[in-house]
Amino acid sequence: MDKKLRKKSAALARSSSLASLQKIMKTLLAPGGCPWDRRQTHSTLVKYLHEESGEVGRAVRKKDWDNLREELGDVLLQVVFHSALAERDGRFTLRDVIRGINSKMVRRHPHVFGGGGKLSTPAQVLKQWAVIKKGEKARRK
Repeated sequence: MDKKLRKKSAALARSSSLASLQKIMKTLLAPGGCPWDRRQTHSTLVKYLHEESGEVGRAVRKKDWDNLREELGDVLLQVVFHSALAERDGRFTLRDVIRGINSKMVRRHPHVFGGGGKLSTPAQVLKQWAVIKKGEKARRK
């Protein structure tokens, strides 16, 4: 590996930006990238998403915060990986995923972001969430 590439790779490895993670994933999926990553599909990756989610649960139950940080990174990698595959296939991008969840969180929290009365208990919030979700699903049909 040449000196320039090593320096660039070291900078990516130290980065805490989502853009750097996306760049790493794009490099892995590019021609000349990682043969294993390049062969993956949404279907082949599902087992890893389940696995990583289970590891998050175990870290939470153990209150192992260092491990939780690592496992959340692994779950984030799965989101970025699936999004990169979708973008490669012209379906959607990570930006679309983020825009969608931002919109959903604001929509489903009108008691915080306006347009809905104040709620004072978690039970009220869950009930409102279910009503809003049901309405969204009905409109999509």
